[in-house]
Amino acid sequence: MNFPTRWQSAILDALRVTGRESIASLAERLNVSDETIRRHVKDLVDQGAVHRVHGGVILAGALAEPPFSRRIKERVEAKRAIAKAVADRVSDGMTLLMDSGSTTTYVAHALLQKTGLTIVTNSIEIARTMVGRGDCTVHLAGGALRADIGAAVGHEAIELIREFRGDLAILSIGGIDAKDGFMDFDIDEARVARTMIDRADRVIVAADAWKYTAKARVRVCSFEPVSMFVCDAPPPAALRQKFEAAGTEVVLAATDEAEAAAS
Repeated sequence: MNFPTRWQSAILDALRVTGRESIASLAERLNVSDETIRRHVKDLVDQGAVHRVHGGVILAGALAEPPFSRRIKERVEAKRAIAKAVADRVSDGMTLLMDSGSTTTYVAHALLQKTGLTIVTNSIEIARTMVGRGDCTVHLAGGALRADIGAAVGHEAIELIREFRGDLAILSIGGIDAKDGFMDFDIDEARVARTMIDRADRVIVAADAWKYTAKARVRVCSFEPVSMFVCDAPPPAALRQKFEAAGTEVVLAATDEAEAAAS
């Protein structure tokens, strides 16, 4: 990498703190124009120091998923819209298998108006949200607790999930690849998701548009097992073709911002 300019150094410093920034947020943080940021970001991309991703930039090599405590605060409007769209497809009395993730946590909050649900999850936050609400029964999978994902993983968690047959598996994912399908950053989380897919009648994947460009490296499943994909933005052409070939229904969740623009 060439010796960075003052603005490039500031961009890199910001990314080391936050992990991810949009062009607009960098411009505001550094008190310069969006065009200035774009010009310096382009140079950093050309040098391989940062990657362009949907809605912003990340440091090169920053391909591990941020911790749950940070993800739950990111892209909140999109995740709430996705959660509502998923909850609209859940009927009272269903048995739901739900994996850990910031988007599935928002789904849990959207499900609070439902009654008689049976929730099987490895997520501490989802279990805490649902327990004692709307006559729901909650089964929290045991196993090794991981602070970075706020969930239990491992043999014990998988064995508990296998005891149930779900009407729906509601899953988050780390990324989507046109060749390999649905991906995750963590092999333990991928194993939990695969078990839920195996034990559910139908599978819904809930993910915001950032997952179109996220470089997750662990394969969860191909496109065929997923009945429905719920997102806040249309998939790129290559992914759309894969969804169509697999018979996966794509549902676009309308955010408040999108609804306002359409009105």
